Amino acid sequence: MKRWPKEVQIKEVGPRDGLQNEKNRVPTLDKIAWINMLSDSGVREIEFSSFVHPKWVPQLADAHEVGQKLKRNPNVRYSALVPNKKGLELALEAGIDGASVFMSASETHNRKNINKSIDDTYPVLREVIEGARKEGKHVTGYVSTVFDCPYEGSVSTDDVIRVCDQLMEFGVDDLSLGDTIGTAVPSQVEQLLEQVLQRYPKDRIIMHYHDTRGMAIANIMASMEYGITRFDSSIGGLGGCPYAPGAAGNVATNDILYLLHGMGIKTGIDEKKVQEAAFYIQNKLGKSLPSKSLAYEAAQQ
Repeated sequence: MKRWPKEVQIKEVGPRDGLQNEKNRVPTLDKIAWINMLSDSGVREIEFSSFVHPKWVPQLADAHEVGQKLKRNPNVRYSALVPNKKGLELALEAGIDGASVFMSASETHNRKNINKSIDDTYPVLREVIEGARKEGKHVTGYVSTVFDCPYEGSVSTDDVIRVCDQLMEFGVDDLSLGDTIGTAVPSQVEQLLEQVLQRYPKDRIIMHYHDTRGMAIANIMASMEYGITRFDSSIGGLGGCPYAPGAAGNVATNDILYLLHGMGIKTGIDEKKVQEAAFYIQNKLGKSLPSKSLAYEAAQQ
């Protein structure tokens, strides 16, 4: 009999990774109300925005205001994506509890996403990591395209490990490994984790799955078999990547909760409150979100 974890921790990335690809702008006060709903759901970490230059992600141009006006729940870590030293200054002013730095394991995606080579990205991120840690902030290192790249195809595990090693050396607290274009299958997950978990403790690894091919839940199951208990997800399945053509949103928080709670795995999250928050943002965006459990709930009403 398989031994599944007793508890899993979900990081809600919808307000950042979910909204960044949405063309319909969500008013700032609506975003704040929505994040406040999420704060009350039992989620322990919310990535509320990104401090990249507004011209790159116009939807998140209000990151500073959102951060300052949130109703803070002391049980929630409020984190944000931070690209450079200037972004860190703004993020600290906005009151972040955690900083997320980001880069890719594939050279071409890194250049498209950050406009720098991998080697040129390292010193920029090192400055952010060291600056954030000096201020006592938790730091997560996102590594994108850990399985496949939209430009280069299959990404070697050696390339992933090389980036992870460097970020760990700079002092990140944990690593979030991303299936950015949502093409991985469980055998790829197993192959990567076999290598990763020989080098780093499993409690410092977060898995970040997009659901382009409908494989995210299967990949989460494969990850849990390897003892991974931390996952990023996006409410309603919002999301995508502007620099990964065709990529769908992150695995839906609603769907992963249905899975975990159905298996008797604790999350500390109130499924009903998450559904309410999902309906709220769905209405604000004026479109149906891809979450299967959300669609089922809507059909019952």
